[in-house]
Amino acid sequence: MTFSATHISILINQPVSVVYKFVSNPKNLSKWAAGLGGSIKNVNSEWIAESPMGRITIEFAKKNNFGVLDHDVTLPSGEKVYNPMRVCANDKGSEVLFTLYRRPRMSDEEFTKDARTVKRDLRKLKELLERSD
Repeated sequence: MTFSATHISILINQPVSVVYKFVSNPKNLSKWAAGLGGSIKNVNSEWIAESPMGRITIEFAKKNNFGVLDHDVTLPSGEKVYNPMRVCANDKGSEVLFTLYRRPRMSDEEFTKDARTVKRDLRKLKELLERSD
């Protein structure tokens, strides 16, 4: 089975190295990704967050030189959601790309709401990283 998807991106006026370093650090997640919760902590080598959906576990891609920021989110129901994410060079700045998959039984309204949340989170990320200039 394949899911329908939408690709959401934002341009950030910071080099890839700066964006990747910030986004790949799970401790920074609560600063910009409200969709995943307001706090995150490492418990027994697992990243746990209290989200609007309840307690979730987030597993991040290993550090890499390719800008891969993929992560799996395990929901309170036990369902695991794969989230492809990348940071790519765009001249002297960066582009952050997030692929949002439409999960089974997800209504149009839920998918639209998730997309709005991702867009809001990426705008917050841009604001935080560009403010450091």
